[in-house]
Amino acid sequence: MLFSKLSEYFERLEQTASRLAMIDILSDLFKHTSVSDIDKVIYLSQGRVAPFFAPIEIGMADKTVSQSLADAYKVSKEHVWDMYQKQGDMGKVAERLSSNVKAQMSKLKFISQNSKLTVKNVFDTLREIAKTSGEGTVEKRIGLFSELLKALDPVSVKHLVRMALGRTRLGVGDPTILDGLALAFLGDRTKRKLLEKAYNETSDLGLIGKTFLEGGLEAVQKLGVTVGRPIRSELCERLPNPEKVFEKMSSGGEGVHATPKYDGFRVQIHKDGKKVSMFSRNLEDMTHMFPELIEGTLRQVKAKTAILDSEALAYQPESEEFLPFQETTKRRRKYRIEEMARELPLRAFVFDILYANGKSLLEIPLVERMEILKKVVEKDDTLIPSPGKILTDPKELQLMLDDAIS
Repeated sequence: MLFSKLSEYFERLEQTASRLAMIDILSDLFKHTSVSDIDKVIYLSQGRVAPFFAPIEIGMADKTVSQSLADAYKVSKEHVWDMYQKQGDMGKVAERLSSNVKAQMSKLKFISQNSKLTVKNVFDTLREIAKTSGEGTVEKRIGLFSELLKALDPVSVKHLVRMALGRTRLGVGDPTILDGLALAFLGDRTKRKLLEKAYNETSDLGLIGKTFLEGGLEAVQKLGVTVGRPIRSELCERLPNPEKVFEKMSSGGEGVHATPKYDGFRVQIHKDGKKVSMFSRNLEDMTHMFPELIEGTLRQVKAKTAILDSEALAYQPESEEFLPFQETTKRRRKYRIEEMARELPLRAFVFDILYANGKSLLEIPLVERMEILKKVVEKDDTLIPSPGKILTDPKELQLMLDDAIS
């Protein structure tokens, strides 16, 4: 598929506020996309060049893009910046500059010969930009991006610039893409639920699209949990009191399983041999932020492969106290990591195990998972098993709540 064709679909998406219309547009796009391009088209629709959990972001800044525009269209950076200050949308600035160049007869031939870039061409270059690091990074990014700009038509340039800046303005979220896939390949957007299990277990819409085109629905439904790919978390439902909790959760008088809610942040821990990965509730890769949790996982987790769900809190060793949420969030940073690990060490309360030794545990009853958790995670001071308890009376739940917040 030509990138210019994809940009035509993006233009249609931008111009509609109707979610149903967006689903129809996406469905039409997916129907006309080849198996080799489908994952790339889906990622680009999300303004990315990889699934959300992969630590690969295009991540270009306004000033870097403005320099690329200046180089591509032979104008001053100050002129580009002045246009941006007036327009407020670097994508539209790029579209206007490209249109001006195209209008010049001396440039027409050049553009017509070089505007046949495919989705793969653009995707691969954006990935190269995203992965560029080290000395001369900014200059290399500017050079690669300006070459793309020169080779594309004005509408394509507008959407390319927005992608690079992380501001696609398409209004397309994951549920809308899922609906588009269901309508395109299953003939009915309400059949999205047939894709949702794979989506929740892989967190990768590009993989789902590619797998469907390669092997159909049966292949998609065989996709499962893989260490290194975060499992999407299901948010809990609020209920007004313990009695309502028992009314909803207790089955046949067996009671409810309760665990304290810790005032930290969610960390999903993946172990694959000696490799450890960690993800936030929003699928962000946080592995590099928490060296002490990596060390604790390698020391305490006795399964070769495992996925654990936990809540991380900052701990003050001198006072033996857990710190408030505001202190804990200071650990979510990209710099001074080792220093902060010494100043605000983390402890992770592990409250669930989702995968162990090559086997998904998602279909196993929670009570059984807790028994596996106790065997897999050794007690120590970094990862703290928190299997909770079975309660048979709403009063017990109220007491547990009172104790947790006291």
